[in-house]
Amino acid sequence: MPIKLKRVYEEPEPSDGKRVLVERLWPRGLSKDKARVDIWLKDAAPSTDLRKWFDHDPSKWEEFKKRYYAELDANPQVLTPIVELLGSETITFVFASKEEAYNNSAALREYIEIRSKKS
Repeated sequence: MPIKLKRVYEEPEPSDGKRVLVERLWPRGLSKDKARVDIWLKDAAPSTDLRKWFDHDPSKWEEFKKRYYAELDANPQVLTPIVELLGSETITFVFASKEEAYNNSAALREYIEIRSKKS
């Protein structure tokens, strides 16, 4: 079952399944009740230094993914909650960024898809 992506500020829907927030910081101006996040995986988000360096700059996208994937490879246990859900139910990575194509949730989905094909 593919992982879906959605801005955390959009209205939650039953079709979202498990809503997983992969951000170091809680989204501004959003209550936990309104966000309806099932799992908050702070430790699976890019490091603060990497996030600040990237700054959603499309010209840095490929290098950002390479560095982010290296962080994930160094700490694979942070993805255990996601791996346990894969295939059993719908997962939606929710993200705070206004940038819908170049954000860490999109990179993380790609990382998981690549790693699952290798297994």
